Amino acid sequence: MTHKINHIAIVVPNLNEALGFWRDALALDLERTEENPGENVNIAFMEVGGTHIELLEPTDSNSGIGKYMEKRGPGLHHICLEVDDIEATMQRLRDHHIELINEAPKTRSEDGVRYAFVHPRSTFGVLVELYELPH
Repeated sequence: MTHKINHIAIVVPNLNEALGFWRDALALDLERTEENPGENVNIAFMEVGGTHIELLEPTDSNSGIGKYMEKRGPGLHHICLEVDDIEATMQRLRDHHIELINEAPKTRSEDGVRYAFVHPRSTFGVLVELYELPH
């Protein structure tokens, strides 16, 4: 059912400073950066062996990522698993009494990726994102 880890997301206070480590010191290739005004974050993506490191810089302290940063500081935010069928995966999780944050998948308008989050209470403290890429 799950293909692979799509990305590992890390919250950072300053994207340019974080790139000094990930891109410059580690020599990871910066694939792209983008602004996501809907989620109030600036994002940088670097590919590592078929998986991505996703750096998230909050642009609003009242956003979900901004509140996370204020409460927990910078660091690992979530692991994203790529799945074939997000509805079937979500139903399987419900059948196993796993708490979902999203009752239905969301769809990103720019690329059609469908996604949903699993609550860390059900995953032993790790926020898990499910990703279904467009077919």
